[in-house]
Parts: sequence; C-alpha cells; structure tokens
Amino acid sequence: MDIIPRIPINKWTDTGIKSLQTRFADAFDSMTEFLRNFIEGFQERLLSIPPEVLILIIALLAWRFTNKKVALFSVIGLYLVHNMQLWNPTMETLAMVFIAVFICMVIGLPLGILGAKNQTAHKIIMPVLDFMQTLPAFVYLLPAVTFFGLGVVPGVIATLIFAMPPVIRLTDLGIKQVPEELVELGKSFGSTFFQMLFKIELPLARPTIMAGINQCIMLSLSMVVVAAMIGAKGLGGEVWRGIQRMEIGDGFEAGLAIVVIAIVLDRITQSFGKSN
Repeated sequence: MDIIPRIPINKWTDTGIKSLQTRFADAFDSMTEFLRNFIEGFQERLLSIPPEVLILIIALLAWRFTNKKVALFSVIGLYLVHNMQLWNPTMETLAMVFIAVFICMVIGLPLGILGAKNQTAHKIIMPVLDFMQTLPAFVYLLPAVTFFGLGVVPGVIATLIFAMPPVIRLTDLGIKQVPEELVELGKSFGSTFFQMLFKIELPLARPTIMAGINQCIMLSLSMVVVAAMIGAKGLGGEVWRGIQRMEIGDGFEAGLAIVVIAIVLDRITQSFGKSN
C-alpha cells in the first residue's frame, strides 16, 4: 500500500519566517520601535487626563450622538471602573484598541473600495479574508512575537489582523449596494471617479461601513485577553493575572470593565452609522 508523503507545511512556514526575519530584521525593529512609542505616547496622553474629566467627555459624546440613557450608563459604568482601581489598565486597553482600529481603517477602507471597484481584486481579497477570519486568534501570536518580540506591539499587530476583515468586507458590500441609478446619474453629470466615491458612494454606504468598524472595535476588545498572553497588559493583563493566580474576583472585575467599555463604544459607534 502506497503512503502519501506528508506535505511539510510546518517546515515551509518555519523557513519562510526565518527568511523574513533575516532579510527584514532592521525594518521590523524600526516598526516595533515606532509603534511602541506611538502606543505608549497615546496611553500617556489618555492617562494625563483626569478620570472625572474623561468620564464627563465620554458621557457628553454619548448624550450628543445617542441618548441620555447611554450617557447615564457611561457615567455609572466608567465611574465603577475607576472605583475598582482599573482606570490605568482601561486607558492602556483603550489606546491599544483605538490604534488597532485606526490602522484597520487606514488599510481596510482602501482595500474594501478596491474590492468593490475591481472584480479581480475582489476575488483575491475575499479568500484572504476567509483565511484571516477562520484561523484561530492564538495562531496570530506566533509570528507576531517572532517579528515584534513581546509586549504591546505584537498584541496590536495580532489584534488588527484578527479585527480587520469586517472593515474590508462591509466597505466592499456597502459600495456595491449603492443604487445603480444614482451611480449612472452621477456619471451623466460628468462626475470624476473621486467625486463619485466621496460625494455619492461613501456617504450612501456609511451605515454599512460603520457596521464594519463597529465589528472591528468589538473584535479588538475580544482580543485584549489573548494579547495579554504576550505581555500586552491593560485589562487583558488583569484578566490573565487572575487566571494565573486563580484570583476569580479580580479577573471578574477586569472582565466587567471590558464589558463596560465595549457597551459604551458599541452604542456610540452604532449612532455614527445611522443615516441622516
């Protein structure tokens, strides 16, 4: 009986990663240093704002873009986080999430537009997104640590890879859902590609695009505990410490803080996607 030779995917992967490490070591070091300074600088700016002031700002934003109930929940929830002495880890987590989501938008929105406008690009991008979404989140940690070491930087890199697909998919979908009649009308008035994109397609696709950004934020928050395994700290670090030491109460408090942040960000970003 013939035995089918084993396909050495593991060896190919190891060889590829080692080759990338060797060829682009300086580039990875520079990127790591830049991102670390950027993230830590943002964390310091958030921490420099008195908790009471930041709670008030977030509550006013919630009131402005949602309603009084969300504003009241923001005040109570964030004050509870402050009362549990988890304010600093919460700001560290917010900085990580904001930067990961920002990078996801910078990369994801153009790719989503490209996929909507070019069928060949769409056929290439979609299988890659399928792979990114179905690969277990823990697997992202391995190359992230290999290229960027331990700490907050690989945590953010793993988070943005895990959280980026919804931004690309829903940007693609939103633009494709723009009524063809409006597109033809814009063309008949002699609109250029960018005029069509920024004045017709993106405004009409905004609810769908914002749904993708909302999902990106939620997925980023879901990664904070996983990222804590490689030294990302924040609220995920508090949960991970509770797991390691079997301190159930401390771990639950950190988890509760993540829930509060998730609900506040979810409600505010959902309001941005509502059509005027």
